[in-house]
Amino acid sequence: MSFRKALLAATVIAMPASAIAQPVTGLYIGAGAGVNWLQDAKIAATGPLAEELRVRGINPGGKVGFEPGWAVVGSIGWGFGNGLRAEVEGNYRENEVDKIRGFNGITTSRVEGTSRSYGVMGNVLYDLDFTRFGVPTYIQPYIGAGVGYIWREFDDVGLTVLGARVRDSGTDGRFAYQGIAGFGVPLTPYGLTGLTLTAEYRFLGTLEHSIDSTSSGGSFTVGRGGTKSENYNHSILLGLRYAFNQPRPAPVATVAPAAPAAAPAPARTYLVFFDFDRADLTDRARQIIGEAAQAVNSTGTTRIEVAGHADRSGTPQYNQRLSQRRAEAVAAELARRGISRNQISVQAFGESRPLVPTADGVREPQNRRVEIVLR
Repeated sequence: MSFRKALLAATVIAMPASAIAQPVTGLYIGAGAGVNWLQDAKIAATGPLAEELRVRGINPGGKVGFEPGWAVVGSIGWGFGNGLRAEVEGNYRENEVDKIRGFNGITTSRVEGTSRSYGVMGNVLYDLDFTRFGVPTYIQPYIGAGVGYIWREFDDVGLTVLGARVRDSGTDGRFAYQGIAGFGVPLTPYGLTGLTLTAEYRFLGTLEHSIDSTSSGGSFTVGRGGTKSENYNHSILLGLRYAFNQPRPAPVATVAPAAPAAAPAPARTYLVFFDFDRADLTDRARQIIGEAAQAVNSTGTTRIEVAGHADRSGTPQYNQRLSQRRAEAVAAELARRGISRNQISVQAFGESRPLVPTADGVREPQNRRVEIVLR
């Protein structure tokens, strides 16, 4: 059995149905926290303070470096049931200043201060389906992008140069943009339906900020000015997402136990599952069909019903044809195992009889099936 097929079989058979990652449908909330790296940023004095630096032969530009800091985000959003999500996010990031360099190599000292960023973003995200590439179905990768508005605050960011204390303190808001990449792992196997653990990387950038500057001491004659600064953030976050109306999957059907000898034997049902948009049989599917064929011979079954089904990820017309191909594939395998085609009736129901009710466009592994009923 191939690695990919083994993963799919293990997911459907060995794991609870609720462990399968499903696209979010409806309202959800999320939160995350982690480490934030604030990229070294160009800074440049502006206004009268910059002019005085130039008069003294000092380039008014340099770079500021930051210590690793922390970040938190919170969001509320809506899932459309097809992998697409839209959300509004609030965020906060904080980093301490590590070093300031530049200014024509003039010796600086007492470098200190704190940089903070906070604001609101609007994001669009898409949950990816990588099952065809062997990614387990209980892992849901996603990507996204967003735009918004971020306020940048410098809290007493400063240094001493030529005996003067130069510091930046103030807040400035600018347009912001970000990219997101991560993955989710549902916690439903532990009884937490709708709750998903998330891990993600975020890049957040803004247009250049302008912060007020002051100088005092030394031989400086100008007391006020400004500083322009870049703002590029790299964040690694762990979080939780809760979808309010995530459906509880129906229990996986199993072969009904045989009735007492004195009572009429009940129908026996076998379920054969298929990969997304496929009608070919996996190794596990052939094993189940083989068990059904053995039961036909051992129980004296006279009528075999084979019914094909599909999930709701395609059009009803396409799903009707796909469910027919699946049913025909199962019937052909039964015949190959010695069951007369005269005993087999084949039906196709498309997406009309789901085992797990879903919204239109949702890929649901348990609905991609053929039911074999022995009567």
